[in-house]
Amino acid sequence: MSQLTQATVLITGGASGIGYLLGQHLAAHQIGHLVIWDINRTHLESAVTTLQQTGMTVTGYQLDITDSAQVDATIATMHTAGITVDIVVNNAGIVIGKSFVEYADGQIAREMAINAVAPMIIAHKLLPGMQQRQRGHIVNIASAAGLLSNPRMSVYVASKWAITGWSDSLRIELEQTHSPIKVTTVMPYYINTGMFDGVRSRIIPILTPDHVVRQIIRAIERDAIFLRMPWIVNLLPLIKGILPVRWFDVVIGKWFGIYATMQHFTGRKQQ
Repeated sequence: MSQLTQATVLITGGASGIGYLLGQHLAAHQIGHLVIWDINRTHLESAVTTLQQTGMTVTGYQLDITDSAQVDATIATMHTAGITVDIVVNNAGIVIGKSFVEYADGQIAREMAINAVAPMIIAHKLLPGMQQRQRGHIVNIASAAGLLSNPRMSVYVASKWAITGWSDSLRIELEQTHSPIKVTTVMPYYINTGMFDGVRSRIIPILTPDHVVRQIIRAIERDAIFLRMPWIVNLLPLIKGILPVRWFDVVIGKWFGIYATMQHFTGRKQQ
């Protein structure tokens, strides 16, 4: 039986993009309860209403995941309602997409808080309950940017390097204590969800949301340690280790065109 069967799955940023699509796909996997956290109340209410039509039990909570007090209050409300989380998908994220010198101080802090700090805080608050119940799975949506430097997304890259390092360190800690709790780190290339509108990729194809979501579900079911997409992303650590930095800049940055992918970035209008 799949660990998804009758599980309670929490998705942060679950009212739009990959988070929402993941919720849609989970309907076919007989989960017990889908819980969505999102900062946008309008999107959240719409997502809950639509996803409930699939027959799933769906509950939504509006909160800012960078506010620890709101996270505490939401978890307490869920506890009172008898909702315990089996699988958490730390999906919520933002990208500003401009040169580092153009950032306002608040934008640096906000991007790091949402992408890197909040997933750590959420996992820290949910882990004791998982340990007590002796089951659980933490899924962290990082990025291929966690393996690669890239201009016009330096803070985003920093946040994804951070979440990648923390996520796999947590996995090792849990394995050393023989914990049954699993950790999966997801590292996709650009995904065509609107978040990276304007990005141009000359050689490596931009991923389709459906494919990404199917692979995430498959990774959860298989207790995968890493999920990197597309397959070529698996070669990045090897290439970085073999090539001198200047040659890496030429091969990956220039020939593959990675360092130019963000030149025409617009992102979602609300960002």
